[in-house]
Amino acid sequence: MPLEMSHDQPTLLFRRPAFEQHGLTRAQFDDQFGLTPDEFRVEGELIALGPLPSGTDVSDLISDLEVRGLVYFDDFFDLSGNWPEWLNVFAMAARP
Repeated sequence: MPLEMSHDQPTLLFRRPAFEQHGLTRAQFDDQFGLTPDEFRVEGELIALGPLPSGTDVSDLISDLEVRGLVYFDDFFDLSGNWPEWLNVFAMAARP
């Protein structure tokens, strides 16, 4: 089932296998951002982290993920949340 994205805050999308292979856990992001259940969603092969709290420096977070060995665009991607309120955007992983 597709996951709805926030129109006004960024969300990071991960390929679930990449997230798990690099040893990432929800607890790591909970500690960093204090996430609610709706801010960490898993659907099939897709993990959505966000919408991230306002003030989150997404570029620093991307850099941290790349240092851990994840590859931007291949393993994860950020949706800026910069689209009009009247537009709903949904995401789901492509079938392998």
